[in-house]
Amino acid sequence: MKEKPDWLKKKLNADRSKLSEIKVMLRSLRLHTVCEEARCPNMGECFASRTATFMILGNICTRNCRFCAVSKGIPGSPDPKEPENISHAVHVLQLRHAVITSVTRDDLNDGGASQFVDVVRELRKNCPNTTIELLIPDLNGNWKALERIVREHPDVLNHNIETVPSLYANVRPGATYERSIGLLRRVKEIDSSIITKSGIMVGLGEREDEVKSVIDDLIGAGCRMLTIGQYLQPSHKHLPVVEYITPEQFESYRIFALERGFSFVASGPLVRSSYHAALGFSSLH
Repeated sequence: MKEKPDWLKKKLNADRSKLSEIKVMLRSLRLHTVCEEARCPNMGECFASRTATFMILGNICTRNCRFCAVSKGIPGSPDPKEPENISHAVHVLQLRHAVITSVTRDDLNDGGASQFVDVVRELRKNCPNTTIELLIPDLNGNWKALERIVREHPDVLNHNIETVPSLYANVRPGATYERSIGLLRRVKEIDSSIITKSGIMVGLGEREDEVKSVIDDLIGAGCRMLTIGQYLQPSHKHLPVVEYITPEQFESYRIFALERGFSFVASGPLVRSSYHAALGFSSLH
């Protein structure tokens, strides 16, 4: 692996006992967070700011994306108690902003949409003061399933574009750029008032003009929120880092995206999809 530059070396400043307490509670409820599964460097910071990203539908993904640390294989059946357990965890943790994502479940007819719907309904019922952000997979292009999710009107609906079109076949086998852009566009067609968001990783070998083209495509699809972060290789089995993007280049991308029309842009080496999610949402209101 390439040697990480200084700007990527981050110390964990969170209260370790608090983190341990949260992890014990999550395990007792059989819940997963993408913060842990994807080895996010901002986990402590997000927990401390009362934001967490829950991963529903298990922790086994049916896709084989070559950048992702989440386990791949044959997943089990969805847990019917999961929506209720997530609602309980959000209440106990007193989260002001809950992000709900999932593994990709191509084995389910609706891609897991019904579980997203049930989670939103439980949160609305039991945690009415918590804002809800959904980070959904592409649902294998099932727009009827997508409509079911959109009709629940989450506060933010996020779908990550992840990378530039020329790298899709290598980075995201099983996904297509056109499907992901189409999903974001379709959300706005179903409900023009919903806030949509997306994210992209850099450092995989993309060119600057390709990143800017993706930013333009996302604006054209109606996105208002954007995250741009450095790809970090989870293990030697995953794609190698081609380049470490400088903080100055991240700032250049942020300015470009704001000039193109985004309302909120988080762009930096350690930015991840849910980074400052609550701040991003509140900045639009």
